[in-house]
Amino acid sequence: MNGKVVDSLGIIKNANIINLKTNQGTFSSDEGDFRIYVSEGDSLRISSIQYVTRKFYVTKQNINNKSIIIKLKPSTYVLDEFELKKHNLTGRLGIDLKEVPTDIRDSLLRNVMDFSNVNLKRAEEDDYIDKRVRPQKVETDPTQMFGGVGTKIRIPFKNKESILRKELNRKKAVPDKILSELGEQFFFQELTIPKDNYFHFLDYCNSMGIEKLYNEGEILELIKIFQKESVPYLQIIKKE
Repeated sequence: MNGKVVDSLGIIKNANIINLKTNQGTFSSDEGDFRIYVSEGDSLRISSIQYVTRKFYVTKQNINNKSIIIKLKPSTYVLDEFELKKHNLTGRLGIDLKEVPTDIRDSLLRNVMDFSNVNLKRAEEDDYIDKRVRPQKVETDPTQMFGGVGTKIRIPFKNKESILRKELNRKKAVPDKILSELGEQFFFQELTIPKDNYFHFLDYCNSMGIEKLYNEGEILELIKIFQKESVPYLQIIKKE
């Protein structure tokens, strides 16, 4: 279905349109036009900065007309004053620039997990055991996953590679979903975030609770945070 987003004065560009049933989303163009797949009974949520978010229910008549015009009402937002410090920054740009990692993707995942001792090219149905070597005698209870304070921890792994891959996918799930929902045009063209810096930019904004806001469906608040934080972020990486 084709559509156009307008207000009382004219078109609205870069409005966020989401099909709440399919979770697919798009943005209005510079002419206010958009295109999105819908079915009868679907609900569209249309939001944009400085406008009241609106829900639009798709009817059979809309499907037959193959085109809709959605009008938004302007709104004023008043943000509370707050003090924000990220990653233990001192507030002095010359010092803090040295603490900003340059290798974006590696810096995000380096502290999450270490693959240095894992051979990811080897695939076994089970943990490999050389039958020529007598296994060591295990004195601890293998069902006891965690010891008390001051004791050693022994965690039996059935498949280490599988667990590490699942953990890596979990860490990347929310950033991937945010990129899919808001679109590459929003991050890489409107905010001008370099593509290689996408994960680092989300890490930069992480202290503002972006994962929680995404899980609660607060897409408009996410957009406001990304638009505001992109300005100082771009200034920081430009100085590197």
